[in-house]
Amino acid sequence: MTATDDLRHEHKIILVILDAADREARSINATGKVNMATLNKMVDFCRVFIDRCHHGKEEEYLFPKMEEKGVAREQGPIGVILQEHEAGRQRVKAIAASLPQARAGDPQTVAALAANLEAYGALLRAHIDKENNVLFPMADRLLSPEDQQGLLQAFARHEAQEIGPGVHEKYHHLAHELARG
Repeated sequence: MTATDDLRHEHKIILVILDAADREARSINATGKVNMATLNKMVDFCRVFIDRCHHGKEEEYLFPKMEEKGVAREQGPIGVILQEHEAGRQRVKAIAASLPQARAGDPQTVAALAANLEAYGALLRAHIDKENNVLFPMADRLLSPEDQQGLLQAFARHEAQEIGPGVHEKYHHLAHELARG
């Protein structure tokens, strides 16, 4: 397994959550009701698994290694990906901020919540497509097997230090739980 294989595998788990978010947005639009327990779990997953764990591995380890190999940060694919990471953070922040008013049943907030869920899913699906089909193949061409193994070791340390032992697996289980609805 390479570091990019590890990230691609995480993308599969993230896509499971995005499918659940789309289903939740459709339900909200159809009923006007918000499943607070589900949305709180989704926000937690997005903040911890997607942002701190997955994006953290890319931002702290993969992108700097690619820069060492000559890939520009600002005028290249890394810059685009970083902008999308920030846009995703802003969507999750908006979703989380809307939850108290949505819980109270405010119809405008409920509609905005559904729209933010849909927009977040669309953003991350396009983002994952860029990473899987442009950025990661570029990394695979540039990085030596030793670089990839070094990144895998850094990823393991990152998971242990940033989210703690066993937490990665907890989020895999949560993704599957939310997929079942």
